[in-house]
Amino acid sequence: MDEYYDKIAKGYNELHAEEQKKKLAIIKKYIQPEKSDLLLDVGCGTGVSSDWDCKVIGIDPSVELIKQNPRNKAAAKGEFLPFKDDSFDYVVSLTAIQNFSDIEKGVKEIKRVARGRIAITTLKKIKKIGQIKEAIKNNFNIIEEIEEEKDIIFILE
Repeated sequence: MDEYYDKIAKGYNELHAEEQKKKLAIIKKYIQPEKSDLLLDVGCGTGVSSDWDCKVIGIDPSVELIKQNPRNKAAAKGEFLPFKDDSFDYVVSLTAIQNFSDIEKGVKEIKRVARGRIAITTLKKIKKIGQIKEAIKNNFNIIEEIEEEKDIIFILE
């Protein structure tokens, strides 16, 4: 999957930025960090979903996507987050979880590094949707589950 994103990296924002910004606007109603808060963006890509008025660190396995991200970022996979437990005030992951090789492990990693609220979005019409919902329900308290045009947005604690 990383190779796919490396190949489409130059046109990623043209293809996906608008829909990512719509999801981000919804999430910002539930997650409102202070300037001094630290937020992790798992699957940050080009940085569209990293548009927060706080300290943001993004991770993405696609080197070509993160080259375009102007924020602090690192090449890493969601299943192997290179951070200590409870490192982040907030964690967001927009339309990335369905690309994880091990969804349960990725969800547990997100939980491990988060101190506060979490937002995870996933495509609605994918084969892994049941597995994703199950992993989320097993690991988090779901505050809100919002059905959007193409995605489901989970607001979690």
